[in-house]
Amino acid sequence: MNKRELISKLKKRSNITRAEATRTVKTFFDSVSEAFIEGERVEIRGFCSFYSKEYKSYIGRNPKTGQKLTILPKRLPFFKCGKDLRERVDY
Repeated sequence: MNKRELISKLKKRSNITRAEATRTVKTFFDSVSEAFIEGERVEIRGFCSFYSKEYKSYIGRNPKTGQKLTILPKRLPFFKCGKDLRERVDY
């Protein structure tokens, strides 16, 4: 399912206009994105949690040339499936 399909399902199930469904989905995604930027964890009980992991700087190697490189510190987003969702998928 992609974003457009999610908007269509929300429109049909909630009996709202496409513009309202689009605004709702956009608000959700923007809120999750803002939480990531601020370093917060987003948890939707029974469904999933979104969080970011921080990685320290380290020395890496270019696989093509073998040259040593300094890899800068970074934060990456992660998704963890909730217990209820996991059980529903693995029925």
